[in-house]
Amino acid sequence: MRFGQRLARAIASSGPLCVGIDPHPHLLEAWGLRDNAEGLRTFSRTVIEAVGEHVAAVKPQAAFFERLGAAGMAVLEEVVDLCQKKSLICIVDAKRGDIGSTMAGYGEAFVKDGGPFAADAVTVSPFLGVESLQATADLAMANKRGLFILALTSNPEGSSVQHAETPQGGTVAARVVNWAAEQNTGVSPMGDVGVVVGVTVGKTASKLGVALNSLNGPILAPGLGAQGGAVEDLPSVFGSALSQVVVNSSREILTCGPDPSKITRAAQELSTRLGSSPHNH
Repeated sequence: MRFGQRLARAIASSGPLCVGIDPHPHLLEAWGLRDNAEGLRTFSRTVIEAVGEHVAAVKPQAAFFERLGAAGMAVLEEVVDLCQKKSLICIVDAKRGDIGSTMAGYGEAFVKDGGPFAADAVTVSPFLGVESLQATADLAMANKRGLFILALTSNPEGSSVQHAETPQGGTVAARVVNWAAEQNTGVSPMGDVGVVVGVTVGKTASKLGVALNSLNGPILAPGLGAQGGAVEDLPSVFGSALSQVVVNSSREILTCGPDPSKITRAAQELSTRLGSSPHNH
């Protein structure tokens, strides 16, 4: 089954919540874990076991694994493998972006069958020109995996690039979304090439001419909770594309650890709030 189909099915059955797996040093400390590979392993497994049956997906942040070198990256491999065994959608947040053979190398690592970090999807950066991602998109789709391309991110600095006008006309963000939409043409229920749009961007998408309603693909929405985004903001940010949105929450849920039952409860409560928004209505 293609990635877009798997994700649509997961959203329909478990709601639109995605929980970040962000083993930040201060969270490890708060959980009483050591800042080493074993700490990462315990943290990640605890999150997966606690939320796996209550969410659409999980999103390990590669940076928190990479910072511990080979041992940390080995744990990321284990996380991907564990999610596959549990049939839990896993989006590796790696934000890779390059050209030519270098990007092909990242593709083999993150979206090709047998790749060490080949989960269900990976986040990628389009700022070497979104067309530079074509081979990676093709590889992902050929391997029934997906991409989430940065479009309108929740950090304030992003606007200097994403809101800029392109030489061809239109904004960078609009060009990214239009390109993703081209990859998803004619695919049902939604395509495999998604975009990242922050919950905190307000009406920016419509103001910039970003046609989220024509994407026909998934939207990964970070920025809920600690970054200032609220469940109530979702309808105005995403409009008619809301049913394709996977809403990421990290700190709001992870700070409930290390008690697995508290993590589960936090995920269930947020999922309920997301479900009672107009998301699936």
